[in-house]
Amino acid sequence: MTRTPKDLADRMAARRRQASADDGYAHETFTQPRDQARETARAFLKRWPAEAYMSQVESWHETPGGEIEFTMKRLRSAD
Repeated sequence: MTRTPKDLADRMAARRRQASADDGYAHETFTQPRDQARETARAFLKRWPAEAYMSQVESWHETPGGEIEFTMKRLRSAD
């Protein structure tokens, strides 16, 4: 039973982690300067082409320090 908002948030976060672990994709998160982030994303997509592995930038945002934090995903069948 949920007693506080934090309990609810913790439970929802645990479910989200479980769901992403079972979604069939490999997820990799990076935090890099903007130019390096572009190079990393391009290299990732070159290594695992979107056409074959459904690779993509899953999410990204700019950190307060000006770096880009982004998550790439691809099908695990590539492993």
